[in-house]
Amino acid sequence: MALLSSGHFATDFANGALPALLPFLRDKFALSYMAVGAVILASQASSSLTQPLFGLWSDRRGAMWLLPAGVAVAGIGIALAAAAPSYWLVLLLVLVSGIGSAAYHPEGSKFAAFVSGRKRASGMSWFSIGGNLGFGVGPLATTAVVVAFGLRGGLLLALPGLAVALALLAATSYLGRFVPKGGVAQALTGQDDPFAMKLLLGVIALRSVAWFGLITFVPLWEVSLGHSKSHGNHLLALMLFAGGVGTLALGPLADRFGTRDVLLASVMATGPLMLVFVLVGGVPGTIALALVGTCVVGTFGVTMVMGQEYMPRHVGTASGLVIGLSVGLGGIAALALGSLADATSLRTALFVAAAAPLVASVLAFMLPPARRRERLEPAEGIARDVPVGGSADMAALPLTPNVGSRTRGGS
Repeated sequence: MALLSSGHFATDFANGALPALLPFLRDKFALSYMAVGAVILASQASSSLTQPLFGLWSDRRGAMWLLPAGVAVAGIGIALAAAAPSYWLVLLLVLVSGIGSAAYHPEGSKFAAFVSGRKRASGMSWFSIGGNLGFGVGPLATTAVVVAFGLRGGLLLALPGLAVALALLAATSYLGRFVPKGGVAQALTGQDDPFAMKLLLGVIALRSVAWFGLITFVPLWEVSLGHSKSHGNHLLALMLFAGGVGTLALGPLADRFGTRDVLLASVMATGPLMLVFVLVGGVPGTIALALVGTCVVGTFGVTMVMGQEYMPRHVGTASGLVIGLSVGLGGIAALALGSLADATSLRTALFVAAAAPLVASVLAFMLPPARRRERLEPAEGIARDVPVGGSADMAALPLTPNVGSRTRGGS
């Protein structure tokens, strides 16, 4: 889990670096708010459109090589984007970085399910915490590097991804031991629930409108109020670090009280908290922003578990949809909100973003409880000497292989 969470850290470090780069890129290329939103759209579109495809590939054939390759491509892409000489090259390199992120997440999420044991919401929280920390450290590291060395210093942002990619490459044989045997795979019971999955994707998409509105415009909002770029990026980092705390707290709560109830409560709280940030500001607004991070980021792992339980026979595809296609709609929302901010004001765009979780609350209320039996049926063994590429039997892998003493420090 430490290896998988580190990979999540590195890919989301690259994702978290992008919003921190936007104020500097906006000054360098004299960008409009809509052009800024297009950068976020480029990142999310490449990740969202390709991530379900990587998930389907993972289900059908297995693709462990995506773990180190995805991490490396995500880091290199964002590092080169920071130093790019033109706006259009920035868009291209951000697209490349997004594809790297898309390659890692479905395979990483599936392996996180394999090693989580019976408490899958808690286990997925440990996987998610790496991403949360990456998103939080990304803006801080990016601001420090760019302030000290200029945008060309952004090339240093590739280092975390390259280091973790090498670690994952060296550990592929060890991780391969957690892949269940093909015979055990047939023991999984239960059917996919397409209707519940559609509702869940709707909730995540609307939540993403709010989230990517904040990711894109929190630093720019603070600049518009007369604060420094560093101040805005520090607030962004606070929101993301608070999300990490929420991840560790809400995962165990979901295991105890149910994933649906925890998701519903968090979505209902998000909109009002965003309004406090925009309308009140100051210390109360900062606290509200941190709580938004807790509610939104803290339920990423929860929605991942729900998606895998609604589609128990297509775990990789479910992971790709939850993280990819639905979240990608948040990138489209960033472009639309940027256009709205140009036409009206940034405040109006943030108000619209705050309204999206209210609609999401209605869909969340309609969600059926996830079928907990899908994640409580232990398998009987694990495969040995699995090749790096995986096997064709991975299309129906069980979610909870009994890895016994091989899970070190897991839940």
